[in-house]
Amino acid sequence: MDAESKMSKLTGYLRLIRPLNCTMMGFAVIVGASLVSDLSFSLNLILGFVTSFSLTAASMAINDYCDREIDAINEPNRPIPRGDVNPKEALGLASALCIIGFIAAFITNFASFTISVMALIISVAYITKGKGTGLPGNFLVSVSVVIPFIYGGLTLGHIEAPTFLFVAIVFLSNTGREITKGIVDVEGDRSHNIKTIAVTNGEQIASVASAAFSLCAVGLSLLPWIWGLVSDLFIPLVIITDFGLIISSVILLRDHSRKNAKRIKKMSLIWFTTGLLAFILGKI
Repeated sequence: MDAESKMSKLTGYLRLIRPLNCTMMGFAVIVGASLVSDLSFSLNLILGFVTSFSLTAASMAINDYCDREIDAINEPNRPIPRGDVNPKEALGLASALCIIGFIAAFITNFASFTISVMALIISVAYITKGKGTGLPGNFLVSVSVVIPFIYGGLTLGHIEAPTFLFVAIVFLSNTGREITKGIVDVEGDRSHNIKTIAVTNGEQIASVASAAFSLCAVGLSLLPWIWGLVSDLFIPLVIITDFGLIISSVILLRDHSRKNAKRIKKMSLIWFTTGLLAFILGKI
């Protein structure tokens, strides 16, 4: 294999795991830890980041393996349909990442190892069975997304009430994003009988549902500050996050085309990032 082929393969692996998503899930563990204790450097926190990053990356690779035929329609430039990574290599990468994540979790503590196994089971259940169910499948994804916040507390040995408020906010906002993804993928999903809201009820209803979940998250977002769970440093970034979610919802409601939904889906990662940073700053 020449240098160009090796670089193409490496790029394919990176695109397969979606490093930005994995990094966000790693930071979710740090946010979860910050909700139960003052942030400080610790081995368990590093191990928690590694576990969350690795298992998220593994789930991404498994998802692309299972979705390779749908992606050939919806996302032909994804690494597997494009030919940068073959299906066997995707599974091999996922297996290696699972081993890394489980080892890091086991070193942390038994509770962390147990929940890491549960998280992967939930993720695989969605990929293999839940995806075709539409909204229940969206809920499964959101459960997978909120687990790292709970995991963060477990790395320090306990969970407190603020964690569950934050979990509710993340669950709602992520469900909105998942429904938007259904608009993006409607053509391929329809061909494979995947019953997303966009497939069963149309893109307009899906945009309304997405906006409803996102705006519910916005409605809860100031409660951590109002209840004194975070400092005033929380406010600037959470306002940016809320404004972004509101504007994104309005734009999607006005234009629920696939192209626009894809843009909103990508923008939501920005608002999720600012939301994470808001909680981290609020606990400093």
